[in-house]
Amino acid sequence: MFTGLISDVGEIVAREGGVFKIRTSYPADSIPLGASIACDGVCLTATVVVPDAKGAQFSVDVSNETLSKTSLDEWAAGRQVNLERPLKAQDELGGHVVSGHIDGVVRILDINEDGDSRRFSFEAPEHLAPYVAPKGSVALDGTSLTVNEVSANRFGVNLIPHTLTVTTWGAKTAGDLVNLEVDLFARYVARLMEYRK
Repeated sequence: MFTGLISDVGEIVAREGGVFKIRTSYPADSIPLGASIACDGVCLTATVVVPDAKGAQFSVDVSNETLSKTSLDEWAAGRQVNLERPLKAQDELGGHVVSGHIDGVVRILDINEDGDSRRFSFEAPEHLAPYVAPKGSVALDGTSLTVNEVSANRFGVNLIPHTLTVTTWGAKTAGDLVNLEVDLFARYVARLMEYRK
C-alpha cells in the first residue's frame, strides 16, 4: 500500500525484455529482496539489489500483462521514474490510499502555466471516466493528485512547484503517456452499486 507521495526519482539503467534495472538513492541495505516499490505508480518487486555509488540499483521483472496495461513498455535506459516505498503502519497518510495496481494509461492533452503552477489535462478511457470526480483523488505516474475539473471523459489537475521539482512531472510534455490509478474507494462504491441494481 502506498500514499502517492513520491520519495525518489529513479533512473532506468538497463532493460532486457521484461527485466528492468533501476538506480535509486535508497540505500541498498534498506531494500530487502522481495520488497515492493511503486515505479511510476506500478507496484513492482525488487528481485536483485546491489549497492551503487548513488545508493542502489534494483531489478524488477515485469509481466507481459503489466507491459500491456501500463506505460512501462516505453521505458528505456535514461528514463526518469517516480519511486515510492510502501507505507508503514506508523507513517503519516499524507496523500491518499494507492494500491499500485494501474487501471489504465492516459495521454497528456495539454499543459498550461497557471502562476507558478502548471495545469495538466487528460482524457480518461471511457470505462474509467466514471471513477474520476471533481475534488476526488487520482494517482498519475504514482503521484497523488486532486482532480480540479471534469468534463465528460476529460479531467484536469494542477501541480504546484514543489511537485514539479521533486517528481518527473516537471519534464513532462503534451502527448506523454501516464499511468492512471483511480481512487480505490470509488471502485468499491461502483461495485456495490452494481449489486444494488
